[in-house]
Amino acid sequence: MVQGIGAARLRSLVNHFGDPESVLNATERELINVDGIDRALARRIISEEDFEEKIQLQLSRLNKSEARIVTFWDKEYPENLKKIYDPPVMLFVRGQLSSSDKYSIAVVGTRNPTPYGRHVAEKFSAEIAEYGIVVVSGLARGIDTIAHATTVRSGGRTIAVLGSGVDVIYPSENKRLAEQIFVSGAIISEYYMGSKPDAVNFPRRNRIISGISLGTILVETAADGGAMITASFALDQNREVFAVPGQIFERKCEGTNKLIQEGRAKLVGNIADVVDELRYKLKPILKDQQRPPAKIQLSIFEQKIFDAISDDPVHVDVLADKCEISTSDILVQLLSLELKGVVKQLPGKYFIKCG
Repeated sequence: MVQGIGAARLRSLVNHFGDPESVLNATERELINVDGIDRALARRIISEEDFEEKIQLQLSRLNKSEARIVTFWDKEYPENLKKIYDPPVMLFVRGQLSSSDKYSIAVVGTRNPTPYGRHVAEKFSAEIAEYGIVVVSGLARGIDTIAHATTVRSGGRTIAVLGSGVDVIYPSENKRLAEQIFVSGAIISEYYMGSKPDAVNFPRRNRIISGISLGTILVETAADGGAMITASFALDQNREVFAVPGQIFERKCEGTNKLIQEGRAKLVGNIADVVDELRYKLKPILKDQQRPPAKIQLSIFEQKIFDAISDDPVHVDVLADKCEISTSDILVQLLSLELKGVVKQLPGKYFIKCG
């Protein structure tokens, strides 16, 4: 909170003196011996009373939100994040960080996905969770929310990286989802408690999403979308970037298609492609490969309807005509297929296979 002290200077000070307490106990003369610290900065560091009130407010907010601070020098600080060029010095954390977080994959994309994008995000996130890999995203509307929610439903672990304080959930409709993440995963931010979700925060937030992960999957994004910033950070951090190809006339797919076209991202059609690319780094948790799913028993009518559905959304009336079954009867069969987890209903009575 000392004006003029950013992450780089703070790391230099702690590295020089050994720990934060020694920095605060240092004399002016000792402080100015550190590169980048002039007399004015040294005096501001010594004048603790200038920011004591702000510190107490932060501690109060931390306690109220059951949150805590994890510093760059703490053992539980994410291993992957520590290796990037500009790691946060402090993370505000709700929930628990785990050593398993080094086996993380980010899933990001547009705030307004197409039905295809929603389906891909759900399928990929569920499969990542089945592998025991941690899903990382930014809790934004759209692909981020789908990634987190699907992982929670699948019983997996997920980390949400915020562009606001961990006590300011944005968007507000994700408060319930945030509480679910808090129970089995973690919500983290480098921004002070109470910080609002200002637009300038999100680009820097994105470097944490990519930095904590072994690789980043972009599902759908415009060429100027925020997910493209995450991809750029991932490439700068020497992390893998994966992109799901999309329709060539859909603006929301321009970014992913461009990354593939330029060779900056690997085209992926399923999670196996991602796992194969990261197999060496994921080896410790891939000892037991996914068990093949149990064969789901379908009736003759269910099988007929299931075979008529593809990965592209199809309307119930089209299905009824195709299967030569009345709309009322086919809805009963579709409900049964939904309960068996093999078919998903989309808005407008469209249906799609779950995988």
